Amino acid sequence: MIETVLHSHLSRYPTMQIQDLYKLLHQAALGSEHAVKNLESARNWLTRELAEMGEGPSEPLIDPISPDGRNMRIHLRPFIEAGHDPDALLHAFIRTANEHHGDMRMLERFWHAAISLSNFPVEETGDFFRSMKEQNYPTAHHSSEYQKSYRPAYRVVAITFCRDTWL
Repeated sequence: MIETVLHSHLSRYPTMQIQDLYKLLHQAALGSEHAVKNLESARNWLTRELAEMGEGPSEPLIDPISPDGRNMRIHLRPFIEAGHDPDALLHAFIRTANEHHGDMRMLERFWHAAISLSNFPVEETGDFFRSMKEQNYPTAHHSSEYQKSYRPAYRVVAITFCRDTWL
């Protein structure tokens, strides 16, 4: 149930803003949902992020974000600490972005569940969601509060494309 994912994230990330909630639900329903056309660019982005991520909060290596466990965030700090291969993660991310297709109706169901569970004002949350819907549910960046508090460093991948050793 998406409620379990929401409770987990809202308790672990208390400075979460509405756009962070939207980003989580977007990733849970749609995966990475933006095609990666340039392998070298994606590799450079990952390499740069690994070099610059620094320290951050304690996080699980694998963070299931969809109720069925199909979509997950692979947190980079524990991934590297465990000695896993960044190139394998890069390929799983690229395959997810290019081959995994999500469901907009699922995103809407997740959002309706989130409205009643989150600490955000219902009207403000509804307005934000309607705005995203009018824009055909674009991807979103983490809020500056979230970035400053948690220094997020992860890749969204579908379990289908993960190597068994990560699990």
